[in-house]
Amino acid sequence: MAITWVNGMCNPCVSTVEVFRRLAGSNLPAVEDLTPAIVPRRLSTGEALFQADEIKPFAFVVNVGVVKFVYETPDGDSWIKGFAQAGECFASLTALQDGGTTSFSAYAVAESAIDQIEYGKLQQLGDRHIEWQRAISNAFKHYGQRKEQREMELLTHSPEERYLRFLRKHPELAALIRQRDIASYIRVTPVALSRIRARLKAKGQLT
Repeated sequence: MAITWVNGMCNPCVSTVEVFRRLAGSNLPAVEDLTPAIVPRRLSTGEALFQADEIKPFAFVVNVGVVKFVYETPDGDSWIKGFAQAGECFASLTALQDGGTTSFSAYAVAESAIDQIEYGKLQQLGDRHIEWQRAISNAFKHYGQRKEQREMELLTHSPEERYLRFLRKHPELAALIRQRDIASYIRVTPVALSRIRARLKAKGQLT
């Protein structure tokens, strides 16, 4: 794993093959067959990888940087549903269906390098090799686990608890992204997050 620097911070550079190897828990056969299906994307801070309602039957691997996933409403509001950091893969599941389109938008939080991969090619590799099938299966499994955890936090934790949990689980991400993005992720307004931070500081739970 190589190291790069993003916005003055140490940032890992993780290859796409290494990401799928980790998901498979083993070496992968026919790695060379994946190369023609990959399109490298380089995004500047704030640039869209894709927007909602686009035809994007692709999986994406973050090699460098951070991407945020955003639900946008017709009246201009937006809420962050999640993030992907270096070494993680993602997709819009609705866009992987026949004729489907993306259900959310994805934007680079920092300068990012992302591999865009034809999902059909991944499926072909999965059909031919159990190792690739296991990697794809585990990618969906991890996505489901993150989604379930996220739903639990939103439904059962207070905003203050969600904020503290975010800081504990993602300290490097918290140091990189803007406070208003953290507010959006934990489903409060920026003003409400400022009040939460003030209360936590008064209690000695935040420096």
